[in-house]
Amino acid sequence: MIKVGIIGSTGYAGNELVRLLLQHKDTEIVWYGSRSYIDKKYYEVFRNMFQIVDDKCLDDNMEKLAEEVDVIFTATPQGLCASLVNEDILNKVKIIDLSADFRIKDVTTYEKWYGIEHKAPQFIDEAVYGLCEINRDQIKKARLIANPGCYPTCTQLAIYPLLKEGLLDPQSIIVDAKSGTSGAGRGAKVNNLYCEVNENIKAYGVTTHRHTPEIEEQLGYAAGEELQLIFIPHLVPMNRGILITAYGNLKEKVTYEQVKAIYDKYYANETFVRVLDRGETPETRWVEGSNYVDVNFAIDERTNRIIMMGAMDNLVKGAAGQAVQNMNLMFGFDETEGLMQVSMFP
Repeated sequence: MIKVGIIGSTGYAGNELVRLLLQHKDTEIVWYGSRSYIDKKYYEVFRNMFQIVDDKCLDDNMEKLAEEVDVIFTATPQGLCASLVNEDILNKVKIIDLSADFRIKDVTTYEKWYGIEHKAPQFIDEAVYGLCEINRDQIKKARLIANPGCYPTCTQLAIYPLLKEGLLDPQSIIVDAKSGTSGAGRGAKVNNLYCEVNENIKAYGVTTHRHTPEIEEQLGYAAGEELQLIFIPHLVPMNRGILITAYGNLKEKVTYEQVKAIYDKYYANETFVRVLDRGETPETRWVEGSNYVDVNFAIDERTNRIIMMGAMDNLVKGAAGQAVQNMNLMFGFDETEGLMQVSMFP
């Protein structure tokens, strides 16, 4: 049994961490951190936890927390984890950071896209990018995990095999992405009000979305070269879910069977990545509330392009579920522990 602390437990991703960890047989949550609700009982913030969690919310004192737990999850805005972490803390406890503070290896790129100064650049090289299906071996040995972003997770898992096998032109990729409103967090924002979102769909962050450099950097590792792509997200009127449709030029003529064999090579033994049957397209409703990612592809023979698709829950595999999956690897638990929920439908 390991002890867990969560800084940022009262955000959407933080609450999802609580929900998943309460079902994990090897963990005990002892610290529900929240700047906004200090001394308020956790179930008073989230009534789904009534008669389940009676603990009071605490602050974000990472120094004190590191003395009491084995792992800290930081489900916080960008910049906070980097401002709190130090060598003494990392010598005592493992950290899984759900923000972007340690995802991007180039400090200048991070500061340009996020518009803030990085407070702990000395730990960037050490931090392991926690996409479990790709970096599993490094994650097992890590003390600091950069939990991937939601859009990057879905995008990479859909595209990675073809780049890794050299079938896809790295400079030709266009990603059309759609997300539910929980991806913007729990803070009050006019653009996320019901009347603003309902019966509407819109593109946002066009050419400027902060996940762009993360996607480019990680897919560049797969391609073996730096790449630039077009990434355009859209906000859709639903609570949860991400759907990505990506397009790229094939380097050669290929058959369905050849491409399917490549996806199976990478994902046949992966519990949480499901390659759909021929002709099936991923849908957010079939992954909602689960840690599964559904992927598939279609070949456009007329243009010699390939369409790569993925769907997942942005709060589970896109945040809290992936964080728990990382924790399982770090502590030698079964990788699927606490994460085998079947998606909710309807």
